[in-house]
Amino acid sequence: MRVLGIDCGTEYTGYGVVDLLSDDRHNDQLVCVICGAIKVSPRDPMPTRLSHISIGLKELIVRHRPDRVAIEDVFYAANVKSALKLGQVRGVAMLAAASAGIEVAEYSPLSIKSAVVGYGRAEKHQVQQMVTRLLNLDQIPEPADAADALAIAICHLHTAATRERQHQERPRPSVKLPLG
Repeated sequence: MRVLGIDCGTEYTGYGVVDLLSDDRHNDQLVCVICGAIKVSPRDPMPTRLSHISIGLKELIVRHRPDRVAIEDVFYAANVKSALKLGQVRGVAMLAAASAGIEVAEYSPLSIKSAVVGYGRAEKHQVQQMVTRLLNLDQIPEPADAADALAIAICHLHTAATRERQHQERPRPSVKLPLG
């Protein structure tokens, strides 16, 4: 499975494509295909920024053909104006995926940190270090938005794998037949 993780932002929108590879013995390995950030100027009007982000995400989707897109869920921000702008970027990200026929999964910051670090209140540097370790990278991905996007993709891959195992392990209902 290939997942495009997107860390939405109004200046830097991080992206990370991660593959989950399995060998014959069902050993899973996470592989970073590409990561980075779409940078836009805060001096540009918001519609122009959204257009650049949209074009960049569509190009990534066409080039890397992810099976799923994962983004961070809405969170509560103290600054309403910032939250609204972030919501616009999230909408552009969802539209880019939906337009390509790709399902979008949304994860809370707490669940992303839990899936990657094992602790929902982990610090940013702990998430970056675990992303580096899980993907067997030589250094922490730059910018930080790229590392966050990789964490979102890893979260989806871990969550999907857990759901798949639970589905396979679900006990079948037993039927008691009357004797005689």
